[in-house]
Formats: sequence, C-alpha cells, structure tokens
Amino acid sequence: MTLPVLDLVSDLQRDDDGASVVEFALIAPIAMFMLLGTMDIGHSYYVRATLDGAIQTAARNSSLETSATPQAQQFIDNRVKETVLTLAPTATFTATRRYYKTFSDAASSRAEIIIEDPSNANQKCDPGEIFIDANHNGVWDADGGSDGQGGAKDIVIINYKVSYPRLFPMARAVGWPSNIEIQSNSVLANQPYGEQTEKSVPVQANCPPGK
Repeated sequence: MTLPVLDLVSDLQRDDDGASVVEFALIAPIAMFMLLGTMDIGHSYYVRATLDGAIQTAARNSSLETSATPQAQQFIDNRVKETVLTLAPTATFTATRRYYKTFSDAASSRAEIIIEDPSNANQKCDPGEIFIDANHNGVWDADGGSDGQGGAKDIVIINYKVSYPRLFPMARAVGWPSNIEIQSNSVLANQPYGEQTEKSVPVQANCPPGK
C-alpha cells in the first residue's frame, strides 16, 4: 500500500504544470512597472525636444520687425503652446520675455544696485530703501532686464515653461514628482530694423515697488 503513495508523491514532485503561471504572476508587475517608467521618461524627452525645436522657430520669428507688437508675440507663443499641447493636452504653459541692451548685460543678468540700510543688508529691495533704476521702469529688477521684446538690436531672452501630469501613474511610488516640469530658453538679437534706443542714465528710485 505504501508504493502507490510514494509513486504519487514522486509524480507530484516532478509535475511542473502551472509553474509558468506562478512565475508570470511574480514577474509581470515588475515588468509592467519598468515598461511604464520607460514610456514616461521617453515621452518627457520627446516633449522637451519638441519644445526646444519650437522655441528656436519662435525666436527667429520674434526677432523680426513684424513681431514687435504684443499681439504678434502672443500669436507666436500660442503656436508654441499648440505644439506642446498636441503631446501633453493637459499641460500648463507660461511664456516670458526679458530684454537687455547688450549680450554682456543678458549674460550677467546682474540685479540693479540697492542702497541698503546697514542694519538690514539682505540684498533685497525693502521698503524705505533706495535702488538704482537703470532701465527706468520703476521696478527693482533682480536680473537687470525689462519685460517684453524690446526694440531694434535689443537682446531678448525668451523662456517657456511647461508643466503636465506624468504618464506614469505610480510615479510617487518611486519618489518621482507627480508633474513633469520642463523649460526651454532662447537668446536672440532683434533685427536691426531701426536704431537701438540709447541706455538711459540710471536714476534713484524708492523701494518698493519691487520684484
């Protein structure tokens, strides 16, 4: 009577039917996790490359005299936004322009000088202090630039920021932020369609207003 029992045990030990199902159940979640993560990273690189290409076109168009008006600049920005939204339909989009008189000014992006109270030397334009308003816009500029496209021969830094939810739904599980943040910059010189306005003589202004 013991032989059939031993034979049955031996048969069970050799029987591997269903093993692949168990193995798949163990491996599938990990494989799916890696696949989704790879797709998420690939998509973000694609969006970044598309944004970089779109901003180069936008920069060339913005430097023309025909794009000197705010309406023309808004049209250019909307074209870039539409390009991004085809890849990330829920993305938020922000466009900014800052202009300077020379490339060296744009490269240094130095804050306007503050005549600070010695008891509060925090490098901020605090109420009651005075700053040197180099561009005559009545605002202390932390980067020394002015808002907008500027005029002929001015140097412009265009910045586009894009934020959208990740494709990867389990991003937080691996410590990734739930949103992807991308930004792209382009530096351009407006075409010499006229004479560049001269630099204004700096004047003193009160803090605030400020940035």
